[in-house]
Amino acid sequence: MAPSDSSKTPAPPADSPTVNVFAVHGVEPEIQAYAMAKYSRSALSMKESLRELSEQRAEQFLNTFYFQYGHRSIADLAHLAMAVERLSLLAAIVLVDESRWDGQERSTRYQNFRKSGFYTPDHGGDGEAAELYRNTAAFLFAEYEAFSQLMFEHLAGLTPRPEDMKADAYERTLKARAFDLSRYLLPLATNTSLGQIVNARTLESQISRLLSHTHAEVRNLGTLLRTAATQNAYNVNHEAYGGLVEEIRALNKDLGDRAERLLLKEVRVAPTLVKYAEASQYAMTTRNELRQAAMDLMGNLAVAPSQPVELISEDPLETEVATTLIYQNCHYSYAQIRDQVAALPEKRCQEIIDLGLRHRGPHDELLRPYSAGQSFRFDILMDIGGFRDMHRHRRCIQIEQDFTTAHGYEMPPEIAAAGAATRYAAAMERAATAAKKLSGTTDDPQAIAPDAQYLIPLAFRTRALFKMDLAEALYIAELRTTPAGHYSYRKVAYCMYEEVAKKHPGLARYFRVKDITEPVDLLKR
Repeated sequence: MAPSDSSKTPAPPADSPTVNVFAVHGVEPEIQAYAMAKYSRSALSMKESLRELSEQRAEQFLNTFYFQYGHRSIADLAHLAMAVERLSLLAAIVLVDESRWDGQERSTRYQNFRKSGFYTPDHGGDGEAAELYRNTAAFLFAEYEAFSQLMFEHLAGLTPRPEDMKADAYERTLKARAFDLSRYLLPLATNTSLGQIVNARTLESQISRLLSHTHAEVRNLGTLLRTAATQNAYNVNHEAYGGLVEEIRALNKDLGDRAERLLLKEVRVAPTLVKYAEASQYAMTTRNELRQAAMDLMGNLAVAPSQPVELISEDPLETEVATTLIYQNCHYSYAQIRDQVAALPEKRCQEIIDLGLRHRGPHDELLRPYSAGQSFRFDILMDIGGFRDMHRHRRCIQIEQDFTTAHGYEMPPEIAAAGAATRYAAAMERAATAAKKLSGTTDDPQAIAPDAQYLIPLAFRTRALFKMDLAEALYIAELRTTPAGHYSYRKVAYCMYEEVAKKHPGLARYFRVKDITEPVDLLKR
């Protein structure tokens, strides 16, 4: 007998199945979801399932198991690529506010938004309001363009081009740094574009959330997303396939007709899974009741000063839930609201918690404030531009407040160094005054009306509660303090580290943060 060769992997027994792994493409998302869902109810292989499928059969299956039996996990298997173009920055912030979301948006740090244009509400036919809105937005765009050039010249004066750096690379890098600073003047009305890849389940909840929003633009966006998912999709190969079909038809008409049916057929990415997505009465009714509860609880209290980042100490779970429900519906800090909630009788605290659940239907997901109990809770007050970057962190719970001018605005030190502080402040005051005038008289002195929020520049501060575990706190601090990042979120991320270090000094050494006080080479990104 020959000696065995231990370096060779022994062959499996003759009756042992071998693993089969393959990728799939060219299948409509819902058909693919159906084929994958069949694994739980059929012994057919994926290839066999796909061969015996049809759009009609998939729709029948999904109508039965998705809608009638509530097997919503099926929609996790259908992934959709979608483009959303010429929406406002405000609407984009709302759109991407999903924990299960992948996508990219135009960057205000690297692109010139001078020619982007801006969203304009209809103002209910009020001509005077429309004129004030358009004039203010146009003014902010003119200032954005002027500051972009001003800051480029200022930075170029501070940072000569190295001999080994090409002129176009030097100019491109400094322009990006200038956009970092001038973007503070862009209003939330600024048009942007983004692409997203989401599963059908996330898209369904996203559409429902958008349709329930306070802003008309956002509600319309929900309708457009539903239409895009249920009607004919853009076929990137349509022109090429069309030419091929005509060549085939010239040789054989019947074969050309068959090729047309196969290659140019209409494809709808989710005709079944999102067709019933609609506004959530639960979310809309609960929002109104919680806003009233917030006004009743906080009364006429002034908004107390707070630090940019505050790490919240532990609370009883009931206090945390009630405080967070109120937090989302006002402009006070978490600590200021918690003091009021903690002073309430236990019954009243429970009533606030009940408000968030009173109108919940059998298929409504819990509101986000009920995602409670995380060890690290940061109450963050930062400029809207920087918040858009922090907003991308999905492995945490984010509770956002409405946009307002009540918290003031940030001014980058480079603006003052360039001698433009007075001009910058005047632009901010003009925008804030216009937003307040368009808002009219409100019960909440900090509130800005939905249509008026579009005039708020990215420099103004917004408040958001970030709840996370230790791993996410470490990740954000490590990623967002790097010198290539924007100073706004670098400062916030470093403050997060400092807050954790004060409360848990033994954990500080695990944070691989960069010192934000060290000078930054403007030519390195």
